[in-house]
Amino acid sequence: MKLYLVRHGETAWNKLKKVQGHSDISLNEYGRYLARETAKGLKNVIFDAAYTSPLMRAKETAELILAGRKVPIYEDIRIQEMGFGVSEGMCCRGENRDPGSDEFNKLFTDTKHYKVPEGGESIRQLEDRIQTFFQELFTRKEYSNKTLLISTHGAALTAMLNLIKGEEDIAKFWGNGVPANCSVTEVKVQDGRAEILEEGRVYY
Repeated sequence: MKLYLVRHGETAWNKLKKVQGHSDISLNEYGRYLARETAKGLKNVIFDAAYTSPLMRAKETAELILAGRKVPIYEDIRIQEMGFGVSEGMCCRGENRDPGSDEFNKLFTDTKHYKVPEGGESIRQLEDRIQTFFQELFTRKEYSNKTLLISTHGAALTAMLNLIKGEEDIAKFWGNGVPANCSVTEVKVQDGRAEILEEGRVYY
């Protein structure tokens, strides 16, 4: 099995440095451009199926990458973004940072001491649902020789990469930083074991 793990294209909230989480924010025009450029970069990859977060920014990214192809796209809530509860919509960086954003930013600067906002998810909760998704996917015999597109989000994609790498230390969660919009990671899965072949490639 071959997987292409993709983070969604840019959104207006990405540009404004706002916390998205489960908030259903669409791609902006630049985000659509990134997805179309990624489609060009992956034009020679024959995809058999795609899995996407149900959030529209990830769904549209998958649809744009696969435009013109007859590839089934399945939604799976387990690969949607990490939930940030009451912090969603907060501007967390830049000159217009909202009050309380310093505490939220521990997610990136001091992950070990990040406190889950009310209504949000912990990193372990995120990893647990990603793990169940992977376990189910990796054992599906009909996909053993297939190539799949997985369209997801920054924290969710990072959790996927850490699970593949066996990185369990929450303090090292963002080992390579937040994945770039529309970055692509190629993964080979054999006998239930995943191996990263290329990480974080961009086609724009």
